[in-house]
Amino acid sequence: MNAVLLGLFIYVALQVVLGLVVARGIRDEDDYLLAGRRLGYGLATLSCFATWFGAETCVGAAGAVYQRGLSGTCADPFGYGGCLLLMGLVFAAPLWRRRLTTLADLFRQRYSPGVERLATLLMVPTSVIWAAAQVRAFAQVLDTAAHLGLLKAVSLATAVAIFYTGFGGMRADVLTDFIQGVVIVLGLVVLWVAVFPSGTELQAAWQAIDPTRLELFGGYRHGFELLEAWAIPICGSVVAQELVARVLATRSPRVAQCSALLGGGLYIAVGLIPVWFGLVGTQWFPELQQAEQVLPLMAQRHLPTLLYILFAGALVSAILSTVDSTLLAAAALTAHNLILPIRPGLTERSKVRLSRAGVVVFGLVAWGLALGAGSILELVQNASAFGSAGIFALVVLGLFTRLGGAASAYAALVAGLGVWLWGRFIAQWSCAYLAALGAAFGAYALVAWWSWLMRPHRTGVASSWPGTRPDSCGATLSQAPCNLAGEVNQGTREQA
Repeated sequence: MNAVLLGLFIYVALQVVLGLVVARGIRDEDDYLLAGRRLGYGLATLSCFATWFGAETCVGAAGAVYQRGLSGTCADPFGYGGCLLLMGLVFAAPLWRRRLTTLADLFRQRYSPGVERLATLLMVPTSVIWAAAQVRAFAQVLDTAAHLGLLKAVSLATAVAIFYTGFGGMRADVLTDFIQGVVIVLGLVVLWVAVFPSGTELQAAWQAIDPTRLELFGGYRHGFELLEAWAIPICGSVVAQELVARVLATRSPRVAQCSALLGGGLYIAVGLIPVWFGLVGTQWFPELQQAEQVLPLMAQRHLPTLLYILFAGALVSAILSTVDSTLLAAAALTAHNLILPIRPGLTERSKVRLSRAGVVVFGLVAWGLALGAGSILELVQNASAFGSAGIFALVVLGLFTRLGGAASAYAALVAGLGVWLWGRFIAQWSCAYLAALGAAFGAYALVAWWSWLMRPHRTGVASSWPGTRPDSCGATLSQAPCNLAGEVNQGTREQA
C-alpha cells in the first residue's frame, strides 16, 4: 500500500468513526433524516456547500473546461451555484414553514397521496444517478492513487459510501460536511499555491490560454441550447431532495434562507478554482485521453506526497459529502413516502432501520450505474434532468398559487417526464429539458383550466378560477385549511 492510499484510508476511516459515534444518538426518523431540525448557520451553510460541491464540481467541471473551455462551465460552478441562490431567495422559507420531512410530503399536502407516490418514483432515480456520479469519481481518485482498475476502484468506493452513509444519517452527514467543506477549500487553495507560487506563473499561464477557450457563452448553435445548459442545473436541482433536506433541517426559516444564500456564494467562489485548472490544464497535459483526470494529475505533478494526500483527501471529501446525501435522499423518499404509508404502525427504530436498508439497496444500484456510465458529467446531467421538469412545475405552482389540483399535478409529472425521455433519447433534441419544462407547465395549466370549466356543470356550484375552493390554497376538500400566508394551520396539519 503506497503512502497516498494509506493516507486516504486513514482519512476515510476517521470519517466513518465519526459517523458511528454520532449514530449512537439517533432516536427517531427526524434525527436520522433531518438531524432533529436543529441546524444553525454554520453547519447549514457548510452542509449546503459541501453537499453540492461534489465530483462534478472538482473532477467533472475541470474535465469539461479542459475539453471545451469556459463554455463548459454553465453547470459548474455557475448553474449549480445559482440553484443554491435561487433556493435561498425563493423557496427556502416557504418550504420550511410547511414542516415537511421530505419534498414529496408537499405533494401529499397540496395535491394527494397518489401524486406524492408518483413524484417519489420520479425523484428517487435522480438521487441514485447522482450517487453513481460520485462513486465513479471516487473510483477515479482511487485508481489514480493506486492503479486499482475501474471495477475494483468502483466496488471499493461503493462499499465505503454505503457503510459511511448507512449508520450516521443526516446527523453524521452535516457534521462530516462541516469538516469536509473545510478540507475541500484547504486542498484546492494548497494546489493553487503550489502551481502558481507567485503572480509571474499566473500571468504566464493566463497569457498562454487560447482566446477561443475564454468564451463563456460560446459553443452553442442558438440561444435555446445555451438556455438549456443553464436550466438543467438550476431548475432541475433546486427541487432535489438533497438540497431540500438541508433547508428542512434548519432551526428557523431565516437560517434556511441565509444558509442557502451563503452556501451558494461559497460554492461559486471555490468552484472557480477547478475551472481555472481545467482552463490551463492543456498547457501541462496537451493530449490527455481522459479529461476528467486533469485535476488529480495536476495535483500529482505539483504536490509533494504529504500535500498530495491532503488534496486527495479534499477530493474524497467533496465526493463523500455528496454521495452520503444522495443515498440518504433516495432512502428517505422510499421509506417515508412509499413504504411508511402502507406500514403506518412501524416504530421509530424500525423506520430508521428501513431507511438504512434503503441506503444499501440504492448504493448497489449506484455501483452498477457507475460501472456502465460514459462520464461523470453525463451522469450528473441525466440526474438533474430526469423527471425534474414536472417536479419543478409542481413546487412552483403548488407553493405560490392556488391553481390546479391532483389531476393537474399528474398531468405535469407525466408530460414533463414523457417529453424529456422522448426528446433526450429518441428524437435527440438539443433542448429536451426546455421542452419538458414547457410541457409540464402547459399540461398543468390546461388540465386546471379544463377542471375549472367542468366543475360548475359537475357539482352545480359556481367556482372561481383558479383552484378548487377559494380558501383552500389549491388543495382538495380533504386537505387541511390554510391561512392567508399559504401555510398549513398548525392545529390541523398532518405532521410529516
